[in-house]
Amino acid sequence: MKKINLAISGCLGRMGQQLIKSSRSNKNFKLVALTENKTFNKKIAGIKINLNTNEAFKNTDVIIDFTVPNCTFDILKIASKLKKRVVIGTTGFNQKEENIIKNYSKKIPILKAGNMSLGVNLLMYLTEIASKSLHDEYLSKIYEVHHKHKKDYPSGTALMLGKGIADGKKKNLYNLIGKKFLNKKTFPYGKKINFNSIRKGEIIGEHEVTFSSGKEIIKLNHEAFDRALYSDGALTAAKWLNNKKPGLYSMRDLLNFK
Repeated sequence: MKKINLAISGCLGRMGQQLIKSSRSNKNFKLVALTENKTFNKKIAGIKINLNTNEAFKNTDVIIDFTVPNCTFDILKIASKLKKRVVIGTTGFNQKEENIIKNYSKKIPILKAGNMSLGVNLLMYLTEIASKSLHDEYLSKIYEVHHKHKKDYPSGTALMLGKGIADGKKKNLYNLIGKKFLNKKTFPYGKKINFNSIRKGEIIGEHEVTFSSGKEIIKLNHEAFDRALYSDGALTAAKWLNNKKPGLYSMRDLLNFK
């Protein structure tokens, strides 16, 4: 089987480093390009680190992007021109930026997920089912914990879970986002979805969705122990996307959740 030529953007980041490690031991991929948003005079696995340019991506089949929104849009602009597929693991996009990504997906195949883990995407699916099944008397809130280096909050995964709640109610997530707390020991329910984000230590990721009627509480949660969970998921996404037509896909499409 012909190997998929892979590019990793944000290659010096935590996820970038993990993706390099995972891709080198995955027989489906050939690592051909590594990029960052500024120049570094060094090589990794014999590959020079380049800026995000047409030249850097010209020989790739799929680009995996775990960076920041501004960088993602630089990559999408190039990928759209070169007709390359893109897996987006970057988080922190606003609604306007989400619409821009959707427009790019009319030209190239894009798989975007706030979290590449099978378990987290199953959790989102279960969250949607719970939200759909529980009537409006049940209020919901989302709690998440990540390492101290993570800058954005709520996490992309927390927002994914919020979307699961919104989809279950057939509502728009951005109309349901309530208060966003940071490093609070406790936080309240509200008429909208409140979020509490904890940043400490080197924790890989914990997420919990809670529904409460005041008479009972229902909790759905997930805890990650190994960062390879996300890189393996991203590589699975890249392999799946390699045969797809232009469009905006999610891990839910890959996993065939109805």
